[in-house]
Amino acid sequence: MEEYNYMRVNKKSTNQHIKLEPIDNDRLINLCGLLDKNIRQIESFFDVEISNRGNSFKITGGIENVASTSNFIEKIYDLSEKEEITPKQLHLYLNNSIEFLSTNDESSKTDLNLKKNTIKPKSNNQKKFIETIKKNTITFGIGAAGTGKTFLAVACAVDALEQREVKKIVLVRPAIEAGEKLGFLPGDLAEKIDPYLQPLYDSLYECLGFENVNKLLEKNIIEIAPLAYMRGRTLNDAFIILDEAQNTTTSQMQMFLTRIGYGSSTVVTGDVSQIDLPREAQSGLKDCLEFILNIKGIDAVHFEPKDVMRHKIVTSIINEYEKRKKNKN
Repeated sequence: MEEYNYMRVNKKSTNQHIKLEPIDNDRLINLCGLLDKNIRQIESFFDVEISNRGNSFKITGGIENVASTSNFIEKIYDLSEKEEITPKQLHLYLNNSIEFLSTNDESSKTDLNLKKNTIKPKSNNQKKFIETIKKNTITFGIGAAGTGKTFLAVACAVDALEQREVKKIVLVRPAIEAGEKLGFLPGDLAEKIDPYLQPLYDSLYECLGFENVNKLLEKNIIEIAPLAYMRGRTLNDAFIILDEAQNTTTSQMQMFLTRIGYGSSTVVTGDVSQIDLPREAQSGLKDCLEFILNIKGIDAVHFEPKDVMRHKIVTSIINEYEKRKKNKN
């Protein structure tokens, strides 16, 4: 699927005027973005020209593009009352614009209403991921970096903790990255491991806030640990997340999956195209996906390039790498 679905598909040009109601300057600023950056992003995606004065917008371009742009702006304006429309959020709505424009659900069942903020999935795959986590004991989230799989897993964990469905959150990562060896890093073991766990800290801070995360860490209600620390343990009434699972060996993956106790939910996230293990080692994630989904209570969601929430060029890069792999095969 091409990233820019609407570009240059119509030669006939038209224009349409829309007025956004109710008039709300704060919402209009939120919609347009700093120096109209959001509007320029929408223009580029739909291949149209947009001008506005206050709440009146004029859209010029191909017939279908103008209609789609009009509907998109109106839906984003509805969201602007409760949600900050950042370029990153807008990018994901645009990449999933066909799904976004076709949905009529104003209050999604997959929204995570946390105490600090509300987390809204931005694509069908993100919605499916949250639904799958809620239905299953073990959920695998497979896809490229930037698709939101780790963040959504952490958000689901925080939601489960706040709803008292679990008593603690355990976040786990293998300490293997890009061929680096811990022995060559400065500091004690904790200082060596912390950089590998930073993405998990970042997600927690966004969902809970810095002070709350530190309090829960002190009380051991949130535990962040390298995978090796899981050996010999049984985790009951916990929400367990294994991040960067492509860098586990088969024996490590087996060890991790057998730590799950009563009342626990588990999410395993990874990108099978980014394996940093030595060549002779088999990825535990790739291995278990060949058979593990035969077990009741285990399911997987595969994210696509269009789910990437980073700069639009990242989606194109991922698409080109995937094409290259297919051509080689």
